[in-house]
Amino acid sequence: MDTEALKGSWHLVAQSGDQVPLFFYSALFLMYPETRGLFPVSMATQRDRLVGALGHVVSNVDRVDDLVPFLQQLGRDHRKFSVVAQHYPAVGQALLATLEHFLGDRWTPALARDWTQAYGLVSQVMTEAAEEASATSPPWWEGEIILHEVRAPGIAVIRARLNYPYPFRAGQSASVSAAVRPKVWRFYSFANAPRRDNTIDLHVRVVDGGTVSTALAHGAQRGDILKLGAPVGDRLTLDGNQPRDLLLIAGGTGLAPLKALVEQVAYEGQRRNVHLFAGARTSRELYDIEALSKLDAENSWLSVVPVVSNDAFYSGEHGYAVDVALKAWRGQDVFVCGSEEMVQGSVARLLDAGVPSGQIRFDEFTSAGGREQ
Repeated sequence: MDTEALKGSWHLVAQSGDQVPLFFYSALFLMYPETRGLFPVSMATQRDRLVGALGHVVSNVDRVDDLVPFLQQLGRDHRKFSVVAQHYPAVGQALLATLEHFLGDRWTPALARDWTQAYGLVSQVMTEAAEEASATSPPWWEGEIILHEVRAPGIAVIRARLNYPYPFRAGQSASVSAAVRPKVWRFYSFANAPRRDNTIDLHVRVVDGGTVSTALAHGAQRGDILKLGAPVGDRLTLDGNQPRDLLLIAGGTGLAPLKALVEQVAYEGQRRNVHLFAGARTSRELYDIEALSKLDAENSWLSVVPVVSNDAFYSGEHGYAVDVALKAWRGQDVFVCGSEEMVQGSVARLLDAGVPSGQIRFDEFTSAGGREQ
């Protein structure tokens, strides 16, 4: 298999932009109409996800150790879409038809063989991972909303009780779907460490064009059922073998996974000092300040510092959370979570200030196409 030929051909195809996923899904649904029911009514976001996933696979086609875990997670995750092994050949045919269409005269028999072989390996890894996961876990979990509070304009805190034990770690995320937006999934971080009562908390901010965030913040209510995919991500989880002190920097609802870490430290009685800096634009957007203040008062090892960047009437710390946090940095491990812009700016600021890159942790799902903060 010529990996350079695969990369080069995909680079040429990707130059056609939105026309690529549009052609692919048109071909898929024409050849296999039964697959249309697997997807949401609006395909706009789905088209972006296809290009992103294919780009990642092709870019790492010569780095198997990096690619296999990604494909395994993709295979497990696709169970929530009711994807089964029989669907993979259909997708493969649509993919080859799409490549042939956009490559034209460059689509040679040798390239067709390489792509067929590559897709065969991809589908094999994904189906095997899905089959293995099906032996130990459901394709999705269901959770009944037992609390829904609008804490600030466009920000809601939701608590749901899940129907089965859910094996996640503090700092992880999961894809979430609401009944009013069926077959549309977005990633959210849990705002709590695992609990015995099998409940989970979500902090949801409405984002522009965010159908799931809007539905959860403004349309959901007690008694509604949410679907959750399997937990993912380990970038914001704690390493029990290195119990260093922590400096946590949150922007907006990026507070969620960092609050979960605080809960984990409290539940497990870890010997860590924790500084949590909760950043917001205005004091009204400090939506969880009451709960944070309670945690601060109950735990001597915890210091919570709210920081507001754009509110002249706020009497507390002003500025960006990262700048205030740097005043307290004494070699702690640093965790950052928030919007993509906030994370990128904060990480750059930390590096400029001399914080070692190996001690900075941030959520790589922040920039994923399927995420709504």
